[in-house]
Amino acid sequence: MMVRLSQDVPARLASVWKQIRAAEDRCGRKPGSVALLAVSKQQQAAKIRAAFAAGQTSFGESYAQEAAEKMGALETLEVQWHFIGRIQGNKTRQIAERFDWVHSLCNLKHARRLSEQRPVQLPPLRACIQVNLDLEPDKAGLLPAQVTDFITTCAGLPRLKLVGLMALPAPVEDEAARRRPFRALRLMRDRIATPALPLPVLSMGMSADLKAAIAEGATMVRVGTAIFGPRDG
Repeated sequence: MMVRLSQDVPARLASVWKQIRAAEDRCGRKPGSVALLAVSKQQQAAKIRAAFAAGQTSFGESYAQEAAEKMGALETLEVQWHFIGRIQGNKTRQIAERFDWVHSLCNLKHARRLSEQRPVQLPPLRACIQVNLDLEPDKAGLLPAQVTDFITTCAGLPRLKLVGLMALPAPVEDEAARRRPFRALRLMRDRIATPALPLPVLSMGMSADLKAAIAEGATMVRVGTAIFGPRDG
């Protein structure tokens, strides 16, 4: 069964890329302006290997320990690992040492520890700031009013490179309603970006709202089960 599921991955991946390119074209976006992050949490390493063989190099993980096991199994592949889960204080060292990106930065203490724990032989850890656009009390992320001060404080951390913003809006059915939070994140980025800190990355949009996110300026979308099939966990 695992062999068959792994064999399905290239076709699934091609289908997702086709959707992305069609959305770029429909919105007048430059071809290739949207990157795909394959969300591989709770998926077997064999499926990641199959996706890599089909041309996918960026993978998103939410659990540091689970990711570490896959990194060991796939250490011969030039994979770019993105941490997309909620950051725990006791996992910052693993994130700093093993990942290339972190998408869920929203805590100043974590930011300082990630910078301090990033090995000097590696490039600075690329970071997207998570924004809680819907003001949901149980959701991680900075409130919109907190973002500018957070960026100002983090900008001087030497081993951390702020590259953009990330959001996980609440799911809605209406297309116009789907687009509103993505538009809000883009406009926020446009207001706070500077020549010294352009924040080019807008990490937003998943399978259900991919088209809406791309229409509003997403530069990176996150897709998991549409590529890999059902999760193992």
